[in-house]
Amino acid sequence: MLVDDQLSFRIGMTALLESEPDLRVVAETDDGCQALEVYRQIRPDVVLMDLHMPRMGGVEAILAICSEFPNARVIVLTTFSLNGDILLAIQPWAKAYLLKSTPPEKLAWTIRAVHAGKQLLPHKVAEQLTARQHRADLSESKLAALRLLNKGRNNKEIGPALFINEDSVKAYLKTFFSKLKVKSRTNTAINSINQAIVPHE
Repeated sequence: MLVDDQLSFRIGMTALLESEPDLRVVAETDDGCQALEVYRQIRPDVVLMDLHMPRMGGVEAILAICSEFPNARVIVLTTFSLNGDILLAIQPWAKAYLLKSTPPEKLAWTIRAVHAGKQLLPHKVAEQLTARQHRADLSESKLAALRLLNKGRNNKEIGPALFINEDSVKAYLKTFFSKLKVKSRTNTAINSINQAIVPHE
């Protein structure tokens, strides 16, 4: 089933998919609300879901479909890169995430793989999810300390700024080293930015 609010895209995607001998578009719709109703009626093997649609967007539609049908196989197919919050929302349910610019052969391969029961997340998406998990594991105080460290502040400067003693700052550093798998302040700063745990300022 194909869910996208752009008719021209649905027409093109249908033609592309049905050029494959083993793929067929059994239904299409232009919003999330209707996607849930159609899914209830025909139970398609795989759903290709856009995220930005009127009435009910793709994230809400994925959660609605998968809450009612836990075995649903949904592939996110969108124009835009996703932020970490959206990724965390759909990751337990969506089986794959692809940009609309994905080459046809990779799209067809992904549909077959998802139909076979696989969950496929690109390396960058997996990294973002890991980074968000790291962030969730850190208290606000630790995140503040990490931001100050990234600005070049030393332990004696970080402590008073956060109303904690220097021993606490050192304990925070050990936590950062462990979570980021590094051994220096410099690599802590670099990895925390690369993994999107704190923003580059």
